[in-house]
Amino acid sequence: SARCNQGRVSVPCREKNSGSKCVISMHSRTTTIIQDPKNPGHTKTFTFDLAYWSHSGFQKDKDGVFISADRGSKFAGQKEVFHDLGRGILDSAWQGYNTTLLAYGQTGSGKSYSMIGFGANKGIIPNVCEELFQAIENRDKNQEYQVTFSMLEIYNEQVRDLLSRIKKPGGLKVREDQQLGFYVDGLQSVPCENYAQIERLMEQGAKIRTTASTNMNASSSRSHMVITIQFKQVFPDRGLTKQSSINLVDLAGSERQKSSGSEGDRLREGSRVNLSLTNLGNVISALADAAMGKKVLHVPYRDSVLTKLLQSALGGNSRTTLIAAISPADICYEETLSTLRYAERYDYEYLLSIVVLKRAMSQPHFAISIFWVMRSLEDWEQWIGRNFALCAVLPRLVRIPSLFLLQEQQMIKTFPHLLNVNEDPQLTGVLKHFIQAGSCDAGKAASNAITLQGLGISEKHASFTNSGGKVTVTPYGKCKVIVNGVPITTKTKLQHLDRIILGSNSAYLYIGFPSERGSEDLSRFDYDFFQLERAAAEGVSTDKLGAVNSGDGKADPSVLAVFQDYVKLMPLVAEANQMSEELKKGLNMELKVKNLASSDSRGCDLQKEVTVKVTHQRTHQVWIWSKAKFINRKFLMEELYQRFLDGEDSQVAQEDDPFWDPVEVVHLGSAHIWLQSLAYCMKFEEQVEFLNCDGLEEAVLHIHIKPCSPTGQARGEEDVVTDPVDLLGKRMDFQIRLVQCLGTKWLKEDAERGVQMGYRIYDLPNTLYTKPVWKIVNPQIDETVQFTTLNASQEFLNYLQTNALIVDLWGLQEGCAELSCSRLDLMVTGEGHILVDTKKISTSTSNQIPELYLKLLKLEQETELLRNINRVLREENVLLKESIERTSSSQQGERPTGASITRMTAQGPLARDINQICTTQQVSYDREFARALKVFYQSINVARGQFLKLRHYKPPEDDQMLRPFVHQQSQMLKDFGDLLESSLWKLKNDVALIVKQKKECLLHAE
Repeated sequence: SARCNQGRVSVPCREKNSGSKCVISMHSRTTTIIQDPKNPGHTKTFTFDLAYWSHSGFQKDKDGVFISADRGSKFAGQKEVFHDLGRGILDSAWQGYNTTLLAYGQTGSGKSYSMIGFGANKGIIPNVCEELFQAIENRDKNQEYQVTFSMLEIYNEQVRDLLSRIKKPGGLKVREDQQLGFYVDGLQSVPCENYAQIERLMEQGAKIRTTASTNMNASSSRSHMVITIQFKQVFPDRGLTKQSSINLVDLAGSERQKSSGSEGDRLREGSRVNLSLTNLGNVISALADAAMGKKVLHVPYRDSVLTKLLQSALGGNSRTTLIAAISPADICYEETLSTLRYAERYDYEYLLSIVVLKRAMSQPHFAISIFWVMRSLEDWEQWIGRNFALCAVLPRLVRIPSLFLLQEQQMIKTFPHLLNVNEDPQLTGVLKHFIQAGSCDAGKAASNAITLQGLGISEKHASFTNSGGKVTVTPYGKCKVIVNGVPITTKTKLQHLDRIILGSNSAYLYIGFPSERGSEDLSRFDYDFFQLERAAAEGVSTDKLGAVNSGDGKADPSVLAVFQDYVKLMPLVAEANQMSEELKKGLNMELKVKNLASSDSRGCDLQKEVTVKVTHQRTHQVWIWSKAKFINRKFLMEELYQRFLDGEDSQVAQEDDPFWDPVEVVHLGSAHIWLQSLAYCMKFEEQVEFLNCDGLEEAVLHIHIKPCSPTGQARGEEDVVTDPVDLLGKRMDFQIRLVQCLGTKWLKEDAERGVQMGYRIYDLPNTLYTKPVWKIVNPQIDETVQFTTLNASQEFLNYLQTNALIVDLWGLQEGCAELSCSRLDLMVTGEGHILVDTKKISTSTSNQIPELYLKLLKLEQETELLRNINRVLREENVLLKESIERTSSSQQGERPTGASITRMTAQGPLARDINQICTTQQVSYDREFARALKVFYQSINVARGQFLKLRHYKPPEDDQMLRPFVHQQSQMLKDFGDLLESSLWKLKNDVALIVKQKKECLLHAE
């Protein structure tokens, strides 16, 4: 039957502690709703047969098992999941069906917890195995039952046997037999008589997998683990045999499936982890179509190793279950939505699906049951590794004698030791190294008392000394050793629960002497704890990234996501640097946060994202890789490095080398120039800082912005307006002149480099770039561009008053392509000036703009001519009128009426003079007022610049420099306040004086 179940939801401790919100809700056992954190009103609903909730409403019983807190709680624990799924797997196996349990989801979402469990909360695999043997014991003794166990790992299409310590170069071969189908040649399959044997084999396999993942090349988050239990039932009296295969598959992290791992990169991911997950989906889709009666020509089993090995389990007499694990945190929204959609693909298919989620909110971080093997047992372990075939015949030899276990427990109580911490919680605590009395070396060499594997681990890496009741660690030479997040170079005393990182990323928790120990919860010192501590030591925190909004005091989810990305990438960057060093590639990589201190044209913070700055140490060439591109490249680096470790040829063609890229232009920083002066027809000249991604000064830009006439003549003070509305609907021309770039750090670091600048204004479709300048620390740019708006809109005037012009500084490197802009798409005037504010101009008439402009210019000239003619005619009319009046006066003689007229006409010029004087004074007052406003706006511009400097200053990391920094900030704030107050006071006085003079003029005129 077609069933699709969805699963449990619980908030990961790390995401919750960093302020994340839950975006998953389940209102029934069949429906899950996910909310878009960026648009809370937008939700998506997914419906399945079953849904489990474990986010809240739970408690621990006396045995440490999570149970519902009350009857009304919708919490579902491991028992409920096993009841719904595990018993179905067992029933199918007893009936002779092949069964497969697949765990799918992003790394860290709880796949392993659902499959294996944690502590008293056993997962599906141990419960299935335990109940299988319990059922065998209760069955008819006349029947025979055979159970065999195998455990393998698939990474990059290579198979490794996790029950064998011998690693075959290139992995085990997958072969095909006409009767058996696809099988792994040389894979150990061990007969088991009880669950205890399976448990020990799983622990042994986990230890081997941990060692492999410590060596970095097959990280558990990117490899598939397949446990296969072959179950055979023999009925002698009926001559009948039933055989079934139980496949338990922990798939690689689903975040590797999305294409963003290689977006924007010339090289595609070569590890094929993504492809195997995609192929698995394709196989299931094809089988589902066939089950529904659709015509299916081909089922693509052969497209990946995983689907080859699962062919018999997925097709034919098989029943399959999918566990899709999701995280409910808002910062994991995209991954969660992707996982839900993946599960939804099988809504109408034969596949049984369940979604399970990560840890309960207050549940401690996971640690698996520990199976320790003492150093004194190394010969025993090597013998087992060489003789697994014999162990298959004599399964009791696989058991570790109880004497050894007692000795191991005694050593735990006696000696301090190192406990491994792995990214996969199920692999944490598998390795343990005792530090006995005296001195012992740690490193790759087999002669060391503590043998370590992993990137950056030297033959002799460090020395541990147990003497006088204390333990110290001393690095050899320049070997990398980090204690509690801080690198050390000399002998350092260890305290109980100290965190140690050896090499690039081999993490260990130090367990001190028994007298130092208490009832501490070791599970809180998980992999995330190590990386967060390391980030804090490097000065990276959510506060530095600006996680708290000043408005409501709540954490910004986007900034929290950037912080999580930064922490996750830290160990990956360390590993990539180590591979570069060992392969002699000469690259150094460091994490950067793009837009850490950048804002848009309105002053609002830009979306932050993590990038990786890559520098070639010899040539000084620089690249900036996105997070997705770096992750993709690291996959390819690992493949190349693995070939190097296997002794194969690690030389590749330059275009295939993941450590190489063509030289590119690098963004160095941005400068903000506020444009409000243009809204008042005032010129502007300033030296503005280019700020890089860290908010530090990269260079200084000398820039002029001035309003001008259509012919490019600068506007004078008489053209200043007191209200931008006066410019509405009128033509505006202005020039932007980039004069010089001063003190460019990019050019100081390497004299062979060059720079370019680029900017866009308002609705300009393309970025305008300056000509490249090479090999000059203070390059003279001196480029001027004139812009024109024929009919200034209110939107454009608002833009000038509230927005800044952003000028980007780009670094050029020898051999890179220079930046350029085609001006074919730009509208221009007849004189060649670039048109802006063109929203009202139809695209269809864009080719007619020059012609229309010429007509408009001709009309303006004719209008001005008419005005001049009209003025001459008015003057002639006045003279003619006076002449007529004088002639009329002389003819009428001494008549009283004539005298009256003469006196009236005599008074005419006086009145005109008075009116002309008042008009002239009025113009003078307007000019004075405009001049006062200009001085005020210039002062405000200076104040704005001081405020921006205050905003971008960062406190020093050195505590001794904190007091001078606070003093400097206080002085700058005082200067800023004084400047603002004096500007307002001067404007007030100037306006008051103008008003007073205007009143006096009016009184005099009356």
